[in-house]
Amino acid sequence: MGIFQDLVESVTAYMGDKTLMQAAVSAASNVVVADSEVDEGEVEVALAAMRANPIIEKGYDTLMLEAELFDGIARARTRVGRADNLSRVAAIADRSLEQRNGVFLIAADAADHEGISEVEHKSLEEIAAALVVDKGSLLQQTRVKPSIAS
Repeated sequence: MGIFQDLVESVTAYMGDKTLMQAAVSAASNVVVADSEVDEGEVEVALAAMRANPIIEKGYDTLMLEAELFDGIARARTRVGRADNLSRVAAIADRSLEQRNGVFLIAADAADHEGISEVEHKSLEEIAAALVVDKGSLLQQTRVKPSIAS
């Protein structure tokens, strides 16, 4: 099954894995808007993190990702939009742990632009639950800047 899954992921990457891209965009969007401000630095970090994902990078150019991210941010400004974003994140809950961890880490990178605030931690908890990943373990494995006052 491992070889078959690798083949499917490779083919999907070249065709553009919209579900994975939407999960990444939606996770990042909820974190970017968590503190009620859209920080340009967080947006840039989110875009860079998405471009670093080999599957997303192969299927989508920067302009497409930017447009999708701003759509996600617009959704995240309301409760119903944040819930919609979380459902897009949860759409990959049955995918490989590597893909789920990757989406979580994209959101964590955006949150960690100037340190992860309390409201960003709450948003990351929701994202981790939707992805069925261990937030604490993933944040411990990666370098995280100290939290700033919220």
